[in-house]
Amino acid sequence: MVRNGLLALLARGPMYGYQLRHEFEASTGATWPLNVGQVYSTLSRLERDGLVAGDGAPDTDGRVTYRLTDSGRAEVARWFTTPVMREGRPRDELAIKIAMALTTPGVDPHAVVQTQRTATLRSLQDLTRLKASADEVADQAWLLVLESMLFQAEAEVRWLDHCETRMTALPAQRTAAADAARSEEAVR
Repeated sequence: MVRNGLLALLARGPMYGYQLRHEFEASTGATWPLNVGQVYSTLSRLERDGLVAGDGAPDTDGRVTYRLTDSGRAEVARWFTTPVMREGRPRDELAIKIAMALTTPGVDPHAVVQTQRTATLRSLQDLTRLKASADEVADQAWLLVLESMLFQAEAEVRWLDHCETRMTALPAQRTAAADAARSEEAVR
């Protein structure tokens, strides 16, 4: 993500590391802060791979300006025209947590869902306030990122509602077995 983000920024024109860091954070509403070391290590790899090139010697402040190579421009074009595949996304800790809560003695899965729902609704309120205070004209990139976060939070609330409904519909036999396992665990 950082790699392709930096390439996309360089498609706007040559920049040095601190500029790239600033522009990346400005474009994402600082939702993904970068440290400058990460920027420069990524630039080094991009240069090694022939996707960017330094424009000569450092300036009087010691900054090297980087620009895209032809291969870098092709890579940016490829990134923008290739869909993001969801099957390659990282494991979802929340889904794993709720699945484990269903089968772990002594854990109330309904409480786990309710705790998460409360936190997600609070986040949703905060994001809604941020959106209301954003400048619709000047903050277009930030608004898109913010709206993505809003939609993800809304989807999480819907999914948590679905989990609660599913858990409520579990056969009484399975619930009784889970309660027995919890009781046995409490005796130990």
